Amino acid sequence: MIQDSPALISAIRDRFAHVDTCPFQGPRVFFENAGGALTLKSVVETSAKYAAIPDNQGRDNPASHALVQTINTAKADLAVFMNAPSGQFFAGESGTELLFRMIRTACENAPKGSKVIGSSIEHPASRSAACRSTEKAALDYLNVPHDAASGLVTASDYAAVMTPDVSVATILHASPVSGIGMDVAAIAKAIRDVSPDCFIIVDGIQHAAHGQLDIASYDIDAYVISPYKVFSRHGYGIAWISDRMTALPHDMLIDAPETGWEFGTRDTGSYATVSDVVAYFEWLGGEVSSETGRRERIEAAGAAIHAYETHLTNAMINGTGNLPGLRDMPHVMILGGADNPAREGLVSIVIKGMPSPDVVTYLNAQGIRTHTRKADHYSSNVLDPLGLSDCIRISLCHYNTEQEVAQLLGAIKELPETP
Repeated sequence: MIQDSPALISAIRDRFAHVDTCPFQGPRVFFENAGGALTLKSVVETSAKYAAIPDNQGRDNPASHALVQTINTAKADLAVFMNAPSGQFFAGESGTELLFRMIRTACENAPKGSKVIGSSIEHPASRSAACRSTEKAALDYLNVPHDAASGLVTASDYAAVMTPDVSVATILHASPVSGIGMDVAAIAKAIRDVSPDCFIIVDGIQHAAHGQLDIASYDIDAYVISPYKVFSRHGYGIAWISDRMTALPHDMLIDAPETGWEFGTRDTGSYATVSDVVAYFEWLGGEVSSETGRRERIEAAGAAIHAYETHLTNAMINGTGNLPGLRDMPHVMILGGADNPAREGLVSIVIKGMPSPDVVTYLNAQGIRTHTRKADHYSSNVLDPLGLSDCIRISLCHYNTEQEVAQLLGAIKELPETP
């Protein structure tokens, strides 16, 4: 277990840039990982290396051949990392852009008069895309309401709304507002039990850094991640699509290969940094297990990450050392409840009687980086049902420490006495 090895925690932290110091602020605790995780040092080096190469893919020269090989290697690495023995991976502008494109394509190819299903818990990246594409394709949209108190939507919730004429479905793997994760495999099964040929598209952007990715077990058609939330960098998204979704008519250049989904020349460096991320998971899996296979090490790393982040969020909620946890502070409300096994590396709270932006400013002055989520177009679907105008999002990753949690708890404990 990661928490039992200070040497391993130190080795993990040493692989990330700016793990405890902001280049603009100085020393700080980074609890804003849902807004973008820390970047692997290897990713920084790889990005610089490929940014300097003037050649493009698809040319007959040694540099171009090497770039193509880099991309092919990254796609093979992704197949192992996400356990996707079929289908294809490709890069796009961002996770949001990819979700819009895939949902639009599925809706454009759906039978006339059929239905699209999605949940009220979803991030607007998928929900907005589904609602807009449904309207343009003259389809009907079915909303699956989530449970506001727990932040969950379940397979039975989907099953209660499903009809045989549902042709497209969207699922959120984890909420970036509350950190609550959904059972994608169970929800997909509930959908296919009623509509076996439905195209199922999953937003995995928040989940990807916090546990297992196992596409083969989900029985879905598309899955999207944003690498800047999985220890890489900004500027691109990664999508996986099934063979049958690959074959759908979609936006493409005239006479281009029909299986191609990328637009223009993609940045080889973005693909190369994906390989750095996969290599990191393999390294970590070797540190926490005796596994020797690539996929087995990645699975071991994912299990260790999930267990350690659960340990950290439990310490945050229940207390550590002589510090009371958030649940024992009368001025604190925890979104999703204090006892929620579906939580993934994130605790959102409200301080009674104090606007969340003021709390975030106060914590920042203490060297603790958090973030305000407001009831706007990004977060109102989660906050409005709770009667909240805002909340403080405390999002962590497996390179955070229990000492950093203690620093946060100490600062929040003093809030009622702070002007």
